[in-house]
Amino acid sequence: METVHISRLTLADFRNYAALALELKPGPVVFTGENGAGKTNLLEAISFLTPGRGLRRAPYSDVTREGSAGGFAVHASLDGPEGPVEIGTGTGGAEAEGGRRVRINGANARSAEDMLEWLRVVWLTPAMDALFTGPAGERRRFLDRLVLAIDARHGQRALDYEKAMRGRNRLLGEDLRDRSWFEAIESQMAETGVAIAAARVELVRLLAAMIEKLPDSGPFPQADISLAGTLEARIGLEPAVDTEEGFREALAQGRDRDRAAGRTLEGPHRSDLIVRHRPKAMPAELCSTGEQKALLVGIVLSHARLCGEMSGQVPILLLDEIAAHLDTGRRAALFSILEELNCQVFMTGTEPALFSSLKGKAQFLTVDHGRVFPTLDA
Repeated sequence: METVHISRLTLADFRNYAALALELKPGPVVFTGENGAGKTNLLEAISFLTPGRGLRRAPYSDVTREGSAGGFAVHASLDGPEGPVEIGTGTGGAEAEGGRRVRINGANARSAEDMLEWLRVVWLTPAMDALFTGPAGERRRFLDRLVLAIDARHGQRALDYEKAMRGRNRLLGEDLRDRSWFEAIESQMAETGVAIAAARVELVRLLAAMIEKLPDSGPFPQADISLAGTLEARIGLEPAVDTEEGFREALAQGRDRDRAAGRTLEGPHRSDLIVRHRPKAMPAELCSTGEQKALLVGIVLSHARLCGEMSGQVPILLLDEIAAHLDTGRRAALFSILEELNCQVFMTGTEPALFSSLKGKAQFLTVDHGRVFPTLDA
C-alpha cells in the first residue's frame, strides 16, 4: 500500500489560529499542550481535507476565527505516490454549495469528494466515546463516514436522499396531496435510499472481514457488527430494482401515517449500526467504558486497514486525546499497530510522557494558544 503524508499545513483565521504554517514529517505527529491550547483545532483543520463538516461538525461561522472579517482557509501540501499535491479549502466569504470551496493544484474542484482521490482521513475523538450508548443518528453518521472513506459517491447519494426527504416532509407538513409530486419525490428517495443501504451493507461486510484479523485475545477485542434497517435487511435477497419498488410502495402507502407524524418514518435515515463485544458475547452499550473504547479503537484501526486495501493508500489518522483514555498495555499495542500501518497519524495529549515510547519515532510539537513549536527534549 502506498503512503500519503501532509508535508506542510497552513491555516488562516481557523479557530484560534490567525496564521500558522507547519512543516510536518511522515509517521506519528504528537501535539501536546494544556487543555484549551488548540490541539484539537489542528486535527479539525486536517479533517477538512475530506468531504463533510469536519470532526466537530461545527457551523463554518464557528470555525472562522472570532474577529476575522472573512472566512477560514486550510491548505495542505501532500507527498504521495503521484508526487506533490496542493489542496486548499475554506469559506473566504465566498458563496459556495456546502459553505466551502475546494481547490486542488490551484484549480477549483468539482466537489469536495474530489479530495478523496488524493487522501483519506479517519478520526477518533473523545466525543465518540458515547457512540454505543448515544442516539442511533450518531452511529449512522459514524457508519456513513466509514462508507465515504471507501466510496466517494456515498456523500452525494446521502445529500440527494436528504434533499428529497425534506421535500416530501414539506408536502406532508403543508397537507398537500398532489400525487404526481409525491410519486416523483418518492421515486428519487427509493433510488438513492437503496443505493445508500447497499453501500452500508457492503462496508459492514468488508469491515467485518477485516475485524476478523484482529487477535482473538488482543487489547482491542473483535466486534460483531451488523445493520438494523428495513432496506438494509433486503439487500442481497432480491434484485435492487425490486427493493426500490418495495420501498417506493411503502412510502406511498405510508403517506397518511407520515402526515400524522409530520415526518417520514421509514427509510435508511432510521437505520442503526449494531455492535457486540464478541469475546464477552455482550452488546457494546452494556460494556464498560474501557471496553467500549477498546472496541471502537479496534473498529477504527480495522477500517484504516480496509481503506488502505480498497484505495491502495493508507489513510491519515487523527486520534484526539487517545493516550489518556487507554491503559499502558493498550497504548503500547496501539503504537505498535500504527507503526505496522506505516501511516501518518496525528495524536494529541496534555503530556509528552504519555507518548514516551514514541521518542525518536515521532515528531513532537507543543501547542500554546495559537503557537506551535518543537517540543523540548522530545
